[in-house]
Amino acid sequence: MTYDAERQGEADRRRTRPAPPPDDPARPLWRQRDFGIFWAAQTLSVVGHSFALIALPLLVLQATGSLARMGLLTAVGGAAAVVAAVFAGVVVDRVDRRKLLIGCDLVRMTLYGLVPLVWLFGPQIWLLYVVLPLCEAVGMLFAVGYVTVVRGLVGTKRLTEANGRLNATAAGASVLGPLCAGLVAAWSGPAAAVGVDAASFGLSAACLVFVRLNVRAGKSPEGSGVWRDLRTGIAFLRGHPVLRALTALLFVFSFLTLGLYDLVIYHLKHDLGHDDGTVGTVMAVGALGTITGALLVARVRRRLGFAATWTGSVAVCGLSFAGLGWARDVPAVAALTAAFLACVGMAGTCSMSLRQEVTPEPLLGRVTSAYWTLHYSAAPIGAVLITWAAEHQGTAPVALLAGACCVLVAVAAIFTPIWRSGHRT
Repeated sequence: MTYDAERQGEADRRRTRPAPPPDDPARPLWRQRDFGIFWAAQTLSVVGHSFALIALPLLVLQATGSLARMGLLTAVGGAAAVVAAVFAGVVVDRVDRRKLLIGCDLVRMTLYGLVPLVWLFGPQIWLLYVVLPLCEAVGMLFAVGYVTVVRGLVGTKRLTEANGRLNATAAGASVLGPLCAGLVAAWSGPAAAVGVDAASFGLSAACLVFVRLNVRAGKSPEGSGVWRDLRTGIAFLRGHPVLRALTALLFVFSFLTLGLYDLVIYHLKHDLGHDDGTVGTVMAVGALGTITGALLVARVRRRLGFAATWTGSVAVCGLSFAGLGWARDVPAVAALTAAFLACVGMAGTCSMSLRQEVTPEPLLGRVTSAYWTLHYSAAPIGAVLITWAAEHQGTAPVALLAGACCVLVAVAAIFTPIWRSGHRT
């Protein structure tokens, strides 16, 4: 490193004052300045993402009427996220993480902002196949960066609590987001909802400007590269029995469930004949389930342990998914969606917290990147196959089969180190 680089690094450290000690047990999380601002930024980011989850499929359905085309868009976005996950850990472990998060929000604001502008001159479906993959790739960078900074903000002992609070508040935003997205889409069209989506990312970036992080990325060993760093993350996952089993089982679970939102939207609009406002309302009710799961996860994990909490959550996800296609009225669809999202949130918070707890700080970005790359890699293919099958065979039998397979994932966990870990994790 040159003298100028060292001097610049020292200047950066002086400008970035360390945050208050994260492990102070007497200080509620909501009273910790930097965590509170980060909390707000993450909530706004989720508002934007929830708008996109509703508005973009509605744009495709409005223009084409095809569930398969919706699934293809979801798959293209998912594939971009998988590719980005390969590189995300390498980037996150090398750069200023606060600047990375701000940059990701600004890029998504710009890209999503293009959609309503172009739609003023008429629908351009091709643009969605450009914007969504780019935004999903940038979103993966944001997600890996987000995971790596939480421990630095609150400390190891409060990770599950902090993740639960973040997920609960984000889920609260997800209640408002889909509801508003559905209403805006019903009144002004889905393109206008994408415009609101863009604005939320701009607000999130503005909040992150004021966050001070007490963890900074370090340099990777000399001669390291993308593939070597990815192998480093994979090696850590392979060497940890519980994380190894989780990665394998989530590979199957993600394959089965990435297309769930498309199935719910198609079932409500095509099978049951409801409008965009109803779609937003059902998704908002579903997000209430996420809030419930996020608020309960820390208490349930303390009481039952990681194994029972994660396995039980995945089993309930499967049962809920199995019933979705057979539900013939809106309240039943909303209740099953809420149950599914509640348990996805609980399982996801448990696995993320465990990964944060057991991974050394210098490896956290690369391990997170490898974890998501591996378990998410087949999900885009699953989204295409499941939505294509549902369009041709009906949502009910496809949802039943996918849900039953999710239950089998939970059963398989009983025979892995996940279950044998008991209360120790």
